[in-house]
Amino acid sequence: MKRINLINQRFGRLIVIGFAGKAKNGNALWQCRCDCGQEVVVDGYLLRKGNTRSCGCIRRERGREAMRTNEQLIANRGDVNNLQQVNGTSVVAIMKKRKTNKSGVAGVSFDKRSQRWVARLMIRGQYVLNHSFDTFNEAVTARKDAVENNLGEALVQSVKVGQ
Repeated sequence: MKRINLINQRFGRLIVIGFAGKAKNGNALWQCRCDCGQEVVVDGYLLRKGNTRSCGCIRRERGREAMRTNEQLIANRGDVNNLQQVNGTSVVAIMKKRKTNKSGVAGVSFDKRSQRWVARLMIRGQYVLNHSFDTFNEAVTARKDAVENNLGEALVQSVKVGQ
């Protein structure tokens, strides 16, 4: 199939500067320069459909704006419980279940597409665990082990102090 040439075209804040290869799904990947100066590699389909419009700077700007204007965020500013950290990672964020969590365990969910349980743990913006398992118990064990291995005793002490 012939590749559509996107070089020098603008998509939101991104200008395509070169071809960067093919994604696993066969889509063309394009090297782009954002108006903010960052360079990113983006799937051509996502560019053309308008799903990707910046390097991520739009999301960061919206987040900053929410911090200035969202009443719930403003109301919780200064609450020490929101700031508990261990090695630069928020304990509250790791241990808290989302309202949409159906498994009952933070960081463990069921993927309907693959019919497998998934365990995840993100620390300082990087996944240290993102793996699927055949059983719920395997996923829970992997999640608990990842928390212990990455935060260890410091987490246990922090949770005790915070209670």
